[in-house]
Amino acid sequence: MFLTISTTGTHERPATDLGFLLHKHPDKAQEFSTSHGTAHVLYPEASAERCTAALLLEIDPVALVRRGKGKGRGGAPDAALAQYVNDRPYAASSLLAVALSTVFKSALRGVCAARPERAAEPLPLRIEVPAVPARGGAELVRALFGPLGWTTVDVRPVVLDETFPAWGDSRYVQLVLEGELRLVDALRQLYVLLPVLDDAKHYWVAPDEVEKLLRAGEGWLAGHPERQLITNRYLNRRWSLTREATERLELVRLAEADDIGVEAIDNAVDDPAPDEGTDTAEKAEKTVSLADQRREAILTALRDAGAGSVLDLGCGQGQLVQALLKDVRFSKVVGVDVSVRALTVAARRLKTERMSERQAERVALIQGSLTYTDKRLKGYDAAVLSEVIEHLDLPRLPALEYAVFGTARPATVVVTTPNVEYNVRWETLPAGHVRHRDHRFEWTRAEFRDWADAVAARHGYAVRYVPVGPDDPEVGSPTQMAVFTMAAADTNKHTNKHTKKHTKKKEEKAA
Repeated sequence: MFLTISTTGTHERPATDLGFLLHKHPDKAQEFSTSHGTAHVLYPEASAERCTAALLLEIDPVALVRRGKGKGRGGAPDAALAQYVNDRPYAASSLLAVALSTVFKSALRGVCAARPERAAEPLPLRIEVPAVPARGGAELVRALFGPLGWTTVDVRPVVLDETFPAWGDSRYVQLVLEGELRLVDALRQLYVLLPVLDDAKHYWVAPDEVEKLLRAGEGWLAGHPERQLITNRYLNRRWSLTREATERLELVRLAEADDIGVEAIDNAVDDPAPDEGTDTAEKAEKTVSLADQRREAILTALRDAGAGSVLDLGCGQGQLVQALLKDVRFSKVVGVDVSVRALTVAARRLKTERMSERQAERVALIQGSLTYTDKRLKGYDAAVLSEVIEHLDLPRLPALEYAVFGTARPATVVVTTPNVEYNVRWETLPAGHVRHRDHRFEWTRAEFRDWADAVAARHGYAVRYVPVGPDDPEVGSPTQMAVFTMAAADTNKHTNKHTKKHTKKKEEKAA
């Protein structure tokens, strides 16, 4: 296997700085032992104007078979010859990716003590790989490398035999990449995408491969349009690992979109062994559980509305989802949260892995941000935002409003939020403090009504207000609840569309 990395420079910023970045001196030819052969690093050219580093990997077919123990492509017990005679020594694959991580370990971390400023800045790079197996053809190669900042992605199919052009092209391509990228980014892309193109790995894919993928994909994989394909192939289609990686990458994508840290949005779980989940001030009340009263008020509102399918938006650890599933009137319950940790706790609470098939069809837990439109949330009878809006920064509320009331448009929306006026009745809550450290605001009754009335007017809903908890004559109830009901004309449209959708599904299932 062969790969070259070239760059250009000037006498002030010589191209031979590539040697510092790769931690391999241009005046030396070096050898490195790998588990399946020997890797050589050499420099065919090294001047101030142009420098090229070459990685040559010599594969030991016997070692490959012995370490593989008959597993993998070309290693079936009934194909002894194929174990030794195959494309492994020649075509770029996971073997070359492992050699990259072994030989250029520091460069893959972006570490260069001698030239830190060069490691941090884009370089004019040209990368050539003479033989790349591409299961998906040249179009897939372009789809994978095209969105990553390369100005040129030159993919040339290798013909099966030049003497017999009618035989057509092989599944191998010659790949040339040109553009201005940081060296660390280019190496990480190759480390991930070479085995993805080959769609095979020469070693067992263990759970730690998820961490390797996330490290190498930092900064580019979360937003890649082919993220799902890359994740599936890199993890050898092991569904549990793929699901974990996909959830974590989605969290990264959402964090990057909002320009905040991942930990700032994956914060719905405070305790690895949570209780029934109430706000800090509420936990001080031993006689009455406000959380239970709130759930019962929400269930009553949903029953009165005749809702059959319900979205729990910002479901957290799944307490409301669990309560909804106990009532057979709710035929479909979907919990949505941006936090992977919260969804994991919710799945444990609901015992989703041990549910009967019939019960499992009633429930789903999905990851998503409530401030982005999501076609998965359309077509439901009702949606609940229970103690959710106060966890958002005020400038983000219009985005949530549009996503829920403007796009998803369930016939009924139930919203609960703390009543800040009631806080004076919490003996354990210091004056001026909100009930939970993550609350960005807490509204008075008048502020909540102003917001809810405006939302209802903008999107064609009527709204009524329900106190939850003891209703104090001076400061009101601890929780305030608004029940939004879609206007009659819009409700008919929603019902007809919903009915057609389910009728179509029944017909397809019957067919």
